[in-house]
Amino acid sequence: MRIVAAGDPWGLELKDAVKIHLVERGHDVTDIGGSDDQPVNYYDVAAVAAKKIQSGEAERAVLCCGTGMGMAIVANKFRGVYASVVESVMTARLCRAVNNANVLTLGGLVITPFVALQAVDAWLAASHTEGLEQHKEFLCQALKAIAAIEETAR
Repeated sequence: MRIVAAGDPWGLELKDAVKIHLVERGHDVTDIGGSDDQPVNYYDVAAVAAKKIQSGEAERAVLCCGTGMGMAIVANKFRGVYASVVESVMTARLCRAVNNANVLTLGGLVITPFVALQAVDAWLAASHTEGLEQHKEFLCQALKAIAAIEETAR
């Protein structure tokens, strides 16, 4: 899978751990920013990641900042980008199953690398409505309603 990874100074260590983990599992990871030598601002790099999702250059993104919230706020400004702040394995799985999230945001000040890697794996393995089949009709309709809201909100 083509995945974008990025981290600001607060999420750099976590981003690097996630990137190594994803590459070891055979994913095509594009690191779009954040290093000790060249720090990036969360609001700049989250916008770049969101544009790569929109253009189809990447299927998913993992963005790391201090709390994950700044990256999510910026990424969610872009039509078709659904970023979720995740702090557990369960929320990672559910953000995909319920909301079909294509961007995972993690907080380097909030989540340990050990839990973050498990969360990334759960998110990548999950599919929309998986484990929630009794709510499939509602969840599919919800995505359509959200897309309609995006059209009128911009």
